[in-house]
Amino acid sequence: MSSEGATPDPYADPLVFGQRLQILRTRKGITRDQLGGLVGKSGSWVKGIETGRLKVPKLEMILRIAELLRVRDLSDLTGNQSVHVELFTGPGHPRLAAVKAAIDAFPLTTEREAPPTEHLQARLIRAWKARHSAPNHREVIGALLPNLISDAQLAVRQADTVSDRRAAQALLAEVYSLCQFFVAYQPDSALLWRVAERGLIAAQESEDPHAIGMAAWLTAQAHRDAGPAQFDAADAVTLETLAYLGPLLPDASADVLAIAGALTFEAGYTAARRAQTGTAWRYWDQAHDLAARLPEGYYHPVTSFSLAIMGAHAVTVAVELRQGGESVRQAARADAVAIPSRPRRARHRIEEARGYHLDGQPDVALATLEKAYEAAPETIKYNGYAKRIVLEEAEAKVPARRRRASELAVKIGMLAA
Repeated sequence: MSSEGATPDPYADPLVFGQRLQILRTRKGITRDQLGGLVGKSGSWVKGIETGRLKVPKLEMILRIAELLRVRDLSDLTGNQSVHVELFTGPGHPRLAAVKAAIDAFPLTTEREAPPTEHLQARLIRAWKARHSAPNHREVIGALLPNLISDAQLAVRQADTVSDRRAAQALLAEVYSLCQFFVAYQPDSALLWRVAERGLIAAQESEDPHAIGMAAWLTAQAHRDAGPAQFDAADAVTLETLAYLGPLLPDASADVLAIAGALTFEAGYTAARRAQTGTAWRYWDQAHDLAARLPEGYYHPVTSFSLAIMGAHAVTVAVELRQGGESVRQAARADAVAIPSRPRRARHRIEEARGYHLDGQPDVALATLEKAYEAAPETIKYNGYAKRIVLEEAEAKVPARRRRASELAVKIGMLAA
């Protein structure tokens, strides 16, 4: 077969940086103007880089572009095969294979009786508590998931009545939600989408508003994290689900109210990714109003949505809008200690670090990332934003900062000891 006119492969040498950028950008469905706007440049600047008229940008800009294009390995963009850093997916977790096998299984016949739904519900509650309290949360839920998945599937299969089947589907949807927390940022995007779609289907079959909201919340995140080409899909899922939940909110339970608040913030998060400042903060305000209606001390077990989390959400909005000063101001107001979930607290510390880095305070950013590591090592190990900061500061001109970043890079597995 002739290769004449075929699209070059960005993973094959000797393509230069600009050519790789153009191919990867095109594959993501992003225009030059869109990419330029997202990095604070013009479309003509992107064209200049792609055509070789302008020099290759500095490392900070390369990392920003890699982040937006969801480039898994920095060498895919730079062509430098000596730099293999998986930025946005962590290494495959040791328990990934067992979890994947349970997801891929298709049980139709079995001599084993499904556990009662009350038993499954109790196991799920314990699993969520473990997920929030353990520093090695992926290890903990990775050990629990295979049996949970198979038992929940079996419960749906063996349900005798319509109401029993709906209750079992709601539990299965929640198991898939737990599963998505494990699968996210693992090197298997197809598995992530399989989990998200199965969760949505199970939730819809359950006709349970809370289950539907949770599945939609996670699916919207999967779309948004796939990059700018999927922002419209993220909005579609979020806004459609909010329209469905809206009429239920006056008499809704705390859990349904919280999932509506979490989805409202997600709409603001995506708007911030689009650099839509007014829209992003408007959704944050609406989410805050919903959080204020929750019972005192309430904390949603899946999304972490609560009044306590709104300060952390404000930091995220400011960071995504690239507002360094505002990020730091919001970080000063937010109380990380009030977040009971260790992985969510670590995620907040990472967002704070991004804010300090944007504000030109790299030493404070590294100190904040160290706090994230203390809270939940597995969270920072699988977080591309944290890795981007560490990688950049490992090349800093200041020896003390370079040493500190390198030591953190060793801890999270980016560099060999």
